[in-house]
Amino acid sequence: MRAYRIATIPGDGIGVDVTVEAVKVLDRVLPGISWTEFDWSCENYLRTGAMMPADGPAQLAEFDAILLGAVGFPGVPDHISLWGLLIPLRRAFGQYVNLRPVRLLPGTESALRDRTAEDLDILIVRENSEGEYSEIGGVHNPGRPDEFVLQESVFTRTGCERIIRYAFDRAAERSGNLCSATKSNGLIHSMPYWDNAFERVAADYPSVRTRQMHVDALAAEIVLHPDRLDVIVGSNLFGDILSDLAAAVTGGLGLAPSGNINPAADAPSMFEAVHGSAPDIAGMGIADPVAQILAGAMLLSHLGEHTAAAAVDRAVCDVLAAGTVRTPDLGGTATTAELGTAIADRAAELANALTEA
Repeated sequence: MRAYRIATIPGDGIGVDVTVEAVKVLDRVLPGISWTEFDWSCENYLRTGAMMPADGPAQLAEFDAILLGAVGFPGVPDHISLWGLLIPLRRAFGQYVNLRPVRLLPGTESALRDRTAEDLDILIVRENSEGEYSEIGGVHNPGRPDEFVLQESVFTRTGCERIIRYAFDRAAERSGNLCSATKSNGLIHSMPYWDNAFERVAADYPSVRTRQMHVDALAAEIVLHPDRLDVIVGSNLFGDILSDLAAAVTGGLGLAPSGNINPAADAPSMFEAVHGSAPDIAGMGIADPVAQILAGAMLLSHLGEHTAAAAVDRAVCDVLAAGTVRTPDLGGTATTAELGTAIADRAAELANALTEA
């Protein structure tokens, strides 16, 4: 069995609470992982003036993967926490794919009436390195009546084509159905450029059925007809918004994992829950650890440990389907640790059974 070195950055709030549970589960299905924890967080920012040290990426570069908790804390603006930790790591390690699977898990209910697990199983592929999330711009003439702000978007041929090609590959593996999020009727330069890149790449995948939808219409489609969607590809901003919407209709952000993927595997990829740090309930033992545990399953799959990943995923489904151990957000009274332990125990059973088979 290969020994892996995995870095954890628990972050702030419930990020700390749920990361403990994800580590617990992964240790049960893949013994021998060497964990190293980094105390990089908003609280660290308040102490030191930086979310992470200047050589933070260099410290993480030799790890096989990174498990990131939620980041955010009162008193630290979101743009400080985001641009001080998450975005620099994504870009330093070439994690240009943000992969967000959203599905209705067993034993949970959708916010949409009469929708089943067959209707709600969508994979969102979000561009993760450029687009609307750009540092180019600034505030001009501050404090004057003619004050204005300029925020630039950056769309490169390489950046567009590689994320779209990744999405086509995932669609070909699944149902062969891919939808591109655009807004070419309003964004006169960037979105027609994106659409043209989509059409160029589509020529290499004649068996994949494609649609291009304006992002507002696509948001409505997620709510009204999610069964028509399988894989969605979008720019940094559109993918971010659509994935949160999709997660909300499939049971909530507490159940949704994500991965920041470096497809070349020449630097570590990073995995995290979609939800925020929820400082108002931090340390109370009531946070739902499922999203972070499923992020751990994505991490295992990325490392090629597919048996262990399948055991974790199945364990989450089995425990939620049984319905006896649930945190308050799922209508139960279990603590974060109790749900984590139940999933860990079931995952260990399944991992042993799968290994013996």
